[in-house]
Amino acid sequence: MKLKNNAVFLDATDIEILRALQKDSRETYGAIGKRLGIAHSTVYDRIRKMEEQKVIKSYTATVDVEKIGIRNITAIMTVYTDPKETERVAVKLAALPEVLEVYTSLSEELLIIAKVTAASQENLHELIANSIAPLTGVLRIRTSLVTKKFKESQFSITNGSERLHL
Repeated sequence: MKLKNNAVFLDATDIEILRALQKDSRETYGAIGKRLGIAHSTVYDRIRKMEEQKVIKSYTATVDVEKIGIRNITAIMTVYTDPKETERVAVKLAALPEVLEVYTSLSEELLIIAKVTAASQENLHELIANSIAPLTGVLRIRTSLVTKKFKESQFSITNGSERLHL
């Protein structure tokens, strides 16, 4: 890994280490090193540097909430705002625990797209009516309930390597 003008450049070994961690972040440095033909201390040093530079932001467990009996609904909201208030509204939305993701988008107009979850339609209604609609700058809200999930994932070095420039 090299730094140049505050940009991080990863070499092929860094990419392979990231692939290994995304596949199984519990794999040992020794196992990764053995597979890549490098010392476990090299793997450790490179991971530590990527953590310091926030290339690796966190390690987490992905839980299938339905398997443990938690039922909820997911909705995608389009929040239309006064353009002068969009950033502030996005920050307020991001602070709500029911809001999973927040993006701004500029199409015909500046808007916010948010992925939210709630225990029921009533809870979703309360969230919208009490926490989102009253925010200064919110003009209107379009809510679409997710009825079936086909894919949900994060960017993966394994699947997106053609976009990396080495």
